Amino acid sequence: MTDSTYDIVKRGIDIFFSLFLLIFFLPVWFIVPLLIYFDSPGPIIYRHRRIGKNKKPFNMLKFRSMVQNADEILYQKNPRLLQKFKDGDWKLANDPRITKLGKLLRSLTIDEFPQLLNVLKGDMSLVGPRAYTNQEIKEQTKKYPKTKPLVKDVLKTKPGITGVWQTSGRNEIPFDKRAQMDSKYARSKSIQKDLAIIFKTPKAMISKW
Repeated sequence: MTDSTYDIVKRGIDIFFSLFLLIFFLPVWFIVPLLIYFDSPGPIIYRHRRIGKNKKPFNMLKFRSMVQNADEILYQKNPRLLQKFKDGDWKLANDPRITKLGKLLRSLTIDEFPQLLNVLKGDMSLVGPRAYTNQEIKEQTKKYPKTKPLVKDVLKTKPGITGVWQTSGRNEIPFDKRAQMDSKYARSKSIQKDLAIIFKTPKAMISKW
């Protein structure tokens, strides 16, 4: 299958599954926003600037699972927390900024549900590499210099809601290993592999509970 044929078929799969999931989980759009509204002040949808295919920036959508000023707390008010965040490869165990409801939304992966709109818009795909921030790419490739060519491969394809490392049971792997897995996917992607990842995702989600 040529790259152009792959892109057309993949886009069709993205649209079909995204519309199906949006309709199937329609009650989520009514219940979750209400829960967030009454749980803590702030917007219902959180927009986070990420880098997409060919280095094109976009706003990745999520149901807000943190306090309203979460970024300000991390980057301006708490240098110790920021250092811990960076030392943990841009992850925080027991992140104090996450609300009680947010912990539940994350455990059920419901916080990522609005990304289906990113898929319909074309910024993301159902399956693909992790969507990184510009700062994360700069600092992580500086920390792991050997990942620079790997990240170039990753940025040649659309980021995904799910992917190889998310369904491998290895969600807490460091950046360099994750970049290797995402780069390998980008270089050897196929419709068969994408479908396999899609159908493995529900089991991976349940294993987090």
